[in-house]
Amino acid sequence: MKTHKLLLLAVGLLALVAAPALANEPGTWILRGGIGTVQPDSDNLTFSDAGDTVTIDVDNGTSMTMSATYMFTEHWAFDVLASWPFKHDINASTDVPDVGIETARIGETKHLPPTLSFQYHFTPDAVFQPYVGLGVNWTTFFGTELVSELADEGINDLKLDDSIGIAAQIGGDWSISDNWVMNLDVRYIDIETEAKLVGPAFEGEATIGDITIDPWVYALNLGYRF
Repeated sequence: MKTHKLLLLAVGLLALVAAPALANEPGTWILRGGIGTVQPDSDNLTFSDAGDTVTIDVDNGTSMTMSATYMFTEHWAFDVLASWPFKHDINASTDVPDVGIETARIGETKHLPPTLSFQYHFTPDAVFQPYVGLGVNWTTFFGTELVSELADEGINDLKLDDSIGIAAQIGGDWSISDNWVMNLDVRYIDIETEAKLVGPAFEGEATIGDITIDPWVYALNLGYRF
C-alpha cells in the first residue's frame, strides 16, 4: 500500500512538471521585478599622478531591478530593463615605496542602466523557457561624491560622463503557475565613462582617462505573464 501511494505521488509530480505552461503567444507581456547585483570589471582605470601610478576600482552594487518583455511573435520579444539607482564605492590603489599597495575609498557614485534588447525565446510553451538577448545600454551617473580629505589636496569633484554600449543577456523563466514565473537573468554590459577631476589642483578640471566598468549583472526576479 505504501509503495502504491509513493507511485501515485511520483506520477502526480511528473504530471505537474510536464503540465504545459501558459504559452508566450504574440501580444504576451511579462513584467518582472527583483534584486540585481552589478559586478564591474577590476582595475577600471590606471593613470599617473605626481609620478605615482594610481589604479581606480569601482565596487559591486546591489539594487532593485525591473523589466518588461513584450512578445511580438512566439519566439521574438522586446525587453526593457530599468532599476532603482545602483550605488558603488570608488577605491584608489597606489604602490607606496617600502610599504606596498595601499588602497583607500575615495568616493561613491550612483548610476541608472536603462537597456533595450531584442530577445529570442527557445521554448515559448514549456515550463522552463530559456532566452538570449542583445541590445543597447545607456548608463547615466549622478550623485558622485569624493571623500572630504581629497579637498585638502585640491580635488573637489569627480565628473563621470554618460555611457552608451552593447548589452548581451541570457536567462530563463520557470513557470510556477499559468501567470507567475521565477526568473534568473544574467547580462554583460559595455560601460565606459570619461572621468574628470575638478579642483584647484587642476586649475579647473582635468581628464584622467576612461573608466572601463564592463559589468556582469545578475538578477533574480519574480514575474507576472499576461
